[in-house]
Amino acid sequence: MGNKVKFGLKNVHYVPIITGDDGTVSYGTPKRLAGAVSLTLDVQGEEVEFEADDMIYYASYSNTGYKGNLEVANITDDFRKDILGDQEDETDHVLMEYASTEAKPFALLYEINGDQKATRRVLYHCTVSRPGENATTSGKTKTPQTDTMSLTAVPRADGLTRARTTETTPDAVFDGWYRSVWEPGAAQASAAAEGVV
Repeated sequence: MGNKVKFGLKNVHYVPIITGDDGTVSYGTPKRLAGAVSLTLDVQGEEVEFEADDMIYYASYSNTGYKGNLEVANITDDFRKDILGDQEDETDHVLMEYASTEAKPFALLYEINGDQKATRRVLYHCTVSRPGENATTSGKTKTPQTDTMSLTAVPRADGLTRARTTETTPDAVFDGWYRSVWEPGAAQASAAAEGVV
């Protein structure tokens, strides 16, 4: 039986994208981005309508990915260095942000709960904006401030934009979701290499 509802966000991980000299794309090691608060994604694309015979004869929507926001309790220093491009001074261990630095692309792994079973998801090619900064004085109560980044997820060169587990996803795939970025056919290729198939 599948989920009737979904709720919650947890286990957010980012995975740096590595582009080889020949243009091939691979993924680094997933790292946890603790303190996920919210992820909002709006679909991107254009509607195409063609009129003939005095009616809309053909209609379709293009898929150019998603845009939204990723809100976390506090952006980790690792994320700032790995993705936002901040540099750490080797002597004083101070993080520095340079105007000439561009954010690097990454894959985003995350999990959304359901009433039956959680689904684990991946966005294959993401970029984010630099976060703003909010700080307010704390009075009798301390209200945590969060960091929010604008996020864009676009299709890869092969058109793959995102993937998610289902209720019939094998346990081995579900349990290994945060070890590496899931790729179509990866299980078959691994089994063939080991001579299982």
